[in-house]
Amino acid sequence: MATTLAERMNKFSGSPTSALIAKVAELKRQGKDIISLNVGEPDFGTPDYIKVAGMKAIADNFTKYTPGNGILELRQEIVKKLREDNGVEYALNEVTTAVGAKQAIASAMMVLAGPGDEVLLPIPCWVSYTEMIRLAGATPVFVPVREDNYELDLDAIEKAITPRTKAIVICTPNNPTGAVYSEESLRKLAALAVEHDFFVVADEIYEKLVYDGAEHFSVASISQEVRDRTVTVNGFSKAYAMTGWRLGYACGPAPIIRIMTKIHQSLSLIHI
Repeated sequence: MATTLAERMNKFSGSPTSALIAKVAELKRQGKDIISLNVGEPDFGTPDYIKVAGMKAIADNFTKYTPGNGILELRQEIVKKLREDNGVEYALNEVTTAVGAKQAIASAMMVLAGPGDEVLLPIPCWVSYTEMIRLAGATPVFVPVREDNYELDLDAIEKAITPRTKAIVICTPNNPTGAVYSEESLRKLAALAVEHDFFVVADEIYEKLVYDGAEHFSVASISQEVRDRTVTVNGFSKAYAMTGWRLGYACGPAPIIRIMTKIHQSLSLIHI
């Protein structure tokens, strides 16, 4: 080639999940009987009332560009949901919608970390986190979880913290282990974030998929000090089987959300 590619591409390998989706689709077209376990997708359809509302919006010509941080009515409902379900209070300017929770996490990485920075990543984890961190120019630092129950290993996390640590990405309930991080472990993690001044990016997209008496706990609800160091990410894909609708959101300190919104305005204007 006449020119070389951007340096960041040397560390970026794309999404194995998306590659497997394409592979599964091809095998099914060939008539193969495939049970797909490669993607986090409910085995039920989008509820009828949501589908009807979507079709009505199309019929009503609600198909134009929307604000980069999402329509006011949606953000108001997100604020209400987080207050009532998660015990976290956000202002409207602390909420932005995204093309799925995936875009929200990627945008958070772009805002919080860059070249020379490190982002802690408890493993096993969703494969896309690693590539999001690398695309931002930062370095993922893999930290093992506890072998007995896949809970956060706070000792391992503390040992992995360096002056370059900018954030940690957690997913609870977890993909792929299914572990629901306890309130106790999240409070200890939050204390480390405050002590060492790094951010917690909390992926809570699976919050409604809890079983056997487990309870989901939002780390941002601990205190104002913790909330100010947390970006909470969620969406509608898992709880409402809306994976293809691509509708997620992020909440956090207004300065961070403002810059995330600028990214969304520059890259996409198709969310509501």
